[in-house]
Amino acid sequence: MTDHLHTLPTPLGPILLCASPVGLRGAWFVGQRHFPDLHPPPVRVEAPTHPLLARAGAQLDDYFAGRRQHFDVPLDLSHGTPFQQQVWTALLNIGWGHTARYGQLAQQLGRPQASRAVGMAVGRNPLSIIVPCHRVLGAQGALTGYAGGLDRKRALLACEGVL
Repeated sequence: MTDHLHTLPTPLGPILLCASPVGLRGAWFVGQRHFPDLHPPPVRVEAPTHPLLARAGAQLDDYFAGRRQHFDVPLDLSHGTPFQQQVWTALLNIGWGHTARYGQLAQQLGRPQASRAVGMAVGRNPLSIIVPCHRVLGAQGALTGYAGGLDRKRALLACEGVL
């Protein structure tokens, strides 16, 4: 079973989409921190003819155009540790236009002392925007950490009316 890739142009720079046989496995800003080293190399699809890549691309286009606040593509989070998967799943509960703090997520997961571990898992989120890690703020509401860069995080939150 082979993964498929497509690079989607966006207003914030190109995003590399990766579809596995299970669901969308990745949505990374090209060049971001924690950019994946995919093995075995997936098949690169220049035109988004793969149905899941086309659907994810259309939903991201709608998001950037202000027509979408929620994504409904199947996700493949299986490439993270069990703890990372818990954190990434918790991120899906932060709605459009809302934010959460790392400490709040740690509390929700029943690990109140694990704010730093939650932050590390958030930073390794493989599905930028779709799994909304940009909605997580520091303890005092500070814009901290975003693998795609703080300028992108600020732009995403502004797009959602948070800033």
